[in-house]
Amino acid sequence: MARYVVKRMILAVVTIFIVCAITFFAMNAIPGGPFNAEKAPSPEVQKVLEKRYNLDKPVGTQFVLYMKNVFRGDFGVSLKTGRDIADILWTSFKISAKLGGMAAVVAIICGIVLGSIAALMRNKWPDRLIIFFSTLATATPSFVLATLLLLVFCIKLGWIPVWSAESNNYVLPVISLSVYPMAYITRLTKTSMLDALGQDYVRTAKAKGVSPKKVIFKHALRNALIPVLTYVGPMLAFIITGSLVVENIFTIGGLGSKFISGITNRDYPIIMATTMFLAVLMIVFNLLTDIIYKVVDPRITFE
Repeated sequence: MARYVVKRMILAVVTIFIVCAITFFAMNAIPGGPFNAEKAPSPEVQKVLEKRYNLDKPVGTQFVLYMKNVFRGDFGVSLKTGRDIADILWTSFKISAKLGGMAAVVAIICGIVLGSIAALMRNKWPDRLIIFFSTLATATPSFVLATLLLLVFCIKLGWIPVWSAESNNYVLPVISLSVYPMAYITRLTKTSMLDALGQDYVRTAKAKGVSPKKVIFKHALRNALIPVLTYVGPMLAFIITGSLVVENIFTIGGLGSKFISGITNRDYPIIMATTMFLAVLMIVFNLLTDIIYKVVDPRITFE
């Protein structure tokens, strides 16, 4: 187990380095720069700014200098606001983590429950109803759902106030973020549950007179969760960092909003920091998912 974790950590470092390299060189390959705007500074001021942020050096040299600073824990400052990147990340991530965490919990619990009900009541009206709405939710883009929720419940009916840092009303953003993964988990759970219920060990347990609840929860559901965990790992990383479109629709100042503003303003340090942060989260959650595999099914080996 320890050997496996060490291997994954080494692979994680290599992966993050590759992600950084691709992002950095692709970002610099796009024409223009962070100081090229409608009200751009004078050429003299622009040269001073480029020298201050090492933008006057070759791209390869810029990348080496940037990675040296990152290894020292220095992510630089925003080229537009001058704020420390670490402070921006931490402030934005607290909002995105709270929003994404609630959405992930709702998606996982509701998805597993609905998927199990659909599997246990196969071809009956609850199954057909659940699959209909899960298919509809899967086909509906998050920005369309978020816009509809905002229009209906905030503007037309006035039941729920628009999200703000003061009101902290996360109801609509959580629904918008959780509906798609919940629908996907529902369908995945149903498929895995049906496969598990058809296995020999389930039929043997039933033949031995094991109670139906024990057969479902101890034998079938436990093994049916393994494919679900494969999806949950990357899903957690994606949701917790915040949906870019949903955060912008509800004007939530989370990490996703900062990432979009960084791209719009060509703020290189913001783009690099948020990309690395997402990559680290993806790798960490995938590693945790693999470890949870072992807890759910001890028969799984890492060799």
